[in-house]
Amino acid sequence: MKVKILVTGADGQLGQTIKALFEKNVAIDFIFVSKADLDITNKMQINSFLSDNKFNYVVNCAAFTNVVQAEKTPEIAFKVNAEGVKNIAEACHKANVTLIHISTDYVFDGEKNEPYTIDDVPNPINKYGASKLLGEQYIQNISQKYFIIRTSWLYSNYEHNFFKTIINKIKLKEELKITTAQTGTPTSCLELSKFIFFLIKTHQENFGIYHFSALGEATWYDFAKQISKHYQYAHIQPIFKTNDVTSKVNRPKYSVLDNQKAKLLMGTIKTWEQALKEELQAI
Repeated sequence: MKVKILVTGADGQLGQTIKALFEKNVAIDFIFVSKADLDITNKMQINSFLSDNKFNYVVNCAAFTNVVQAEKTPEIAFKVNAEGVKNIAEACHKANVTLIHISTDYVFDGEKNEPYTIDDVPNPINKYGASKLLGEQYIQNISQKYFIIRTSWLYSNYEHNFFKTIINKIKLKEELKITTAQTGTPTSCLELSKFIFFLIKTHQENFGIYHFSALGEATWYDFAKQISKHYQYAHIQPIFKTNDVTSKVNRPKYSVLDNQKAKLLMGTIKTWEQALKEELQAI
């Protein structure tokens, strides 16, 4: 019998990556839905959809991820990232479906200066992080069969992200001034998708919170520098303030995640430089 998986937020960069990688897998029946297909903030719609379909897993990629806008309209961020997630958790619990939920490094305040473990106490410093943390808490209070995957600095060839922005600016021969004010780990959606698929194909039941990002750490300048090297582009310089200083949004200064739990489970995780190199070579 085929494994049946619902992927929400299918029009986002992670949802599109999962679709490109695994949609044709004959052992799995994937159903990909965007907000237009299934609105996670509509409790009745979620309950009806999950009760009508016999899913084994729900991979929740649906999220409000605009950090600046979340500060301006927190009610929207909380409606999607918290109440919407609560709806999914309740529906999964009722239908006995395993929930794989994508969370963020922004649940931490960035004051630790060494990689955050799954046992560290979250302390978000902006509305986006707070809304994502509340979503996590809803899942933990409602469900027993869940994987909460905190990840960081996602990039891909889909949608709007830092990786694509830098490449486009290089192609336009623009001079790049990139911040060194934040340290985290650039993480390819390809690698995160593979980890999600690993949890499913190996029928993992060691439920709970996982941190998954590439290995190592970087500033946004380091990330952009590696991209520019691939294109042999020299017009890049560091700046010592955040790129969006006018938005006045607090962001974690250091949000590197400790991947030990995921690494022990999966075996190997690539460094961010290795994963980036492979991504650039594939373009």
